Amino acid sequence: MTTPNGHSDASSPTGTDKGAQEKLMLQDGAAATAPSVEFKETSSKLCCLPPCRLVFALMGFFCFFNLYALRVNLSVALVSMINISYMAQLEAEHAELSNATIYTDSVVCEVDGPNSTATAAHSDGPFKWDTYQQGIVLGSFFYGYIFTQLPGGILAEKFGGKLVLLIGIAWTAILTLFTPLIAEVGDFAGIIVIRILEGFGSGVAFPAMHVMLSSWAPPLERGRMATFVYAGAQIGTVVTMPVSGVLCQYVSWQSVFYVFGTLGVVWSVLWVFLVYDKPSTHPRISNGERLYIETSQGQAKGEAKMKLPWLKMAKSPAVYALMMGNFAHNWGNFFLLTVSPQFLRFILKFNMQNSGAVAGAPYLTMWFGMLLGGTVTDFIISRRYMSVTYVRKLFVIVGLGGPAVCIVATGYVNCETAVAVVLLVFSGLLLGLSWGGWGVNHLDIAPPFAGTLFGITNCISTIPGFVAPAVVGALTYRNQTRQAWRIAFYITGAVHIFGTAVFLILGSGNRQKWSIPETKGEDAEAPIPLKAKNEEEVEDRKDTDDANSK
Repeated sequence: MTTPNGHSDASSPTGTDKGAQEKLMLQDGAAATAPSVEFKETSSKLCCLPPCRLVFALMGFFCFFNLYALRVNLSVALVSMINISYMAQLEAEHAELSNATIYTDSVVCEVDGPNSTATAAHSDGPFKWDTYQQGIVLGSFFYGYIFTQLPGGILAEKFGGKLVLLIGIAWTAILTLFTPLIAEVGDFAGIIVIRILEGFGSGVAFPAMHVMLSSWAPPLERGRMATFVYAGAQIGTVVTMPVSGVLCQYVSWQSVFYVFGTLGVVWSVLWVFLVYDKPSTHPRISNGERLYIETSQGQAKGEAKMKLPWLKMAKSPAVYALMMGNFAHNWGNFFLLTVSPQFLRFILKFNMQNSGAVAGAPYLTMWFGMLLGGTVTDFIISRRYMSVTYVRKLFVIVGLGGPAVCIVATGYVNCETAVAVVLLVFSGLLLGLSWGGWGVNHLDIAPPFAGTLFGITNCISTIPGFVAPAVVGALTYRNQTRQAWRIAFYITGAVHIFGTAVFLILGSGNRQKWSIPETKGEDAEAPIPLKAKNEEEVEDRKDTDDANSK
């Protein structure tokens, strides 16, 4: 039971026994006192308001919901923006070449339902862009996205993640509102420019959020909070794809950008008033919740003034483990969500007109996997079943090694479309689980530099957004056969296995010594310190310290 001021009522059935001391293994052979507080156990200073870190987590979730809605809406709207008659004319001109080179496999599947190139259900859009130009339009976002990963983390650590995220999302939302106008005026060049600019704004989101999580997430809630926040990206995709389709069909393609751009602006306004950079700067947080978060993290006064140890980071094996874990995950993610539909269409002859559920299913299972991974990792760590290092490595094995097996197996499916879809959807679930390994690990090894560190690893892992589709395109150009696709599947599996191996060898769940303020006098890797069980004990200790000081 929680009182209005945020303290636990020890007389209630839910009260915490002060005599119990729960120990947590945070590194091999090291133990510290573990807090057992959940989101529901605290409240803000104002009665009936939820804990401030829960409000932060919810707003973070919708941050990434909006971020991915603003990113993927074009993928659906583009179908209605393209002049279908022009595309049909191009296909007719190349029909002879296509018939001679596209379907040359020894096992040819029958077409599943109406041909996906049928145009009767679509009205002509205004833009005459061929498939190559469409690919450039869809990929242009990442040309801007890759350049603001590292600056996003550095700026967030210097000026605060709240401001950086606000500018990034608001910038992207406003540009989205102007997308129809720019596209109509500037045509192909105009849409390319505005998508690059949107990428610039969106690129700061992940590293800036990692900075804020390092301040708001108590260690034993770290997995759940981080995966919950980032799972907003998957739900945003699941919701945006069908909603954009409905808007295109019953309203207009322009409405897609107006609706999701407006949602981004609304979120930006709420973000200004509801979220703060740190518990210490939040005006409505209870003393119990603030002290609990800060004490459980073992925050040191010198952390805010620490300089980025670039050279030490560059020499740290744990950083390279993170880099490869993130890279392998993103390769599988881009392959699964942007490339595999081509395999379903050209090899298995899947009916793409009714593929909305199939296109969203991997995102949905990935979302579930992220939440499951965060919850299970926190549970294992809190129960001392494994050290943080072993837990992170276990979930990388399952979350990256598992999809490698599923994706390679997909290449050996004959014409069983349902089997292929199940394998791809299950791959999405496992990729989500990997967030409980490499995704949260930035916060384990270097809390003060989590944003910059994520910016570095995410910058490198944006490369698969360009490379994976290009590799598949080169392998299957005028050669849409199972043999060609199996090579693509093997490459993806190999990237996953390599990323898993690097993380197993170099990865660590311990805080690295270069991320610890020198005032602590630490000369070796240290565990994340957890000093209090709950908010009530934190305040009791503070009162005792104050009395002793007097």
